[in-house]
Amino acid sequence: MDVKLIQRLIAMMRRGGLSELDVDDAQSGVKVRLKRETAAGAPLVQVISGGGGVSTGASMGGTLAAPSPLAGEAGGGAPAASVKEPAGSPIPSPMVGTFYRAASPEAEPFVSVGTRITPEKVLCIIEAMKVMNEIKAEVSGEIVEILAENGEPVEFGQPLFLVKTDT
Repeated sequence: MDVKLIQRLIAMMRRGGLSELDVDDAQSGVKVRLKRETAAGAPLVQVISGGGGVSTGASMGGTLAAPSPLAGEAGGGAPAASVKEPAGSPIPSPMVGTFYRAASPEAEPFVSVGTRITPEKVLCIIEAMKVMNEIKAEVSGEIVEILAENGEPVEFGQPLFLVKTDT
């Protein structure tokens, strides 16, 4: 079991604001289910082997609780901080592919946090089937947060950016 893969999936889940994520790798026969079920909102990881058994890495068992980002930060037994509301409107991915913030590895990113955007502003490129697709903002406003990681795969509908839209 690749623990780094699970950690990356948990990070993607948090960035995308997802409450549940199922990953089924037909090639290796491994199924992973991430679900937010704890009071602190930490994802639970359930690894289901191809044979129908449930395992958590090397040992058999039920579910693994991922460490909460608030654990240890709240200060010994203090109540956890309330869940932060999104700071803007999400701009979702219009397709499945690989997310790129710039036209080339040497180029400056199309946008950064704080960048003012217009509907025709290119935000990123999503590579799908060897085709580079420019993704435009389609709204006016300011980039508040970038939710996708450069070079990482994105899913259809996955939030890529948070934008404080002009009213």
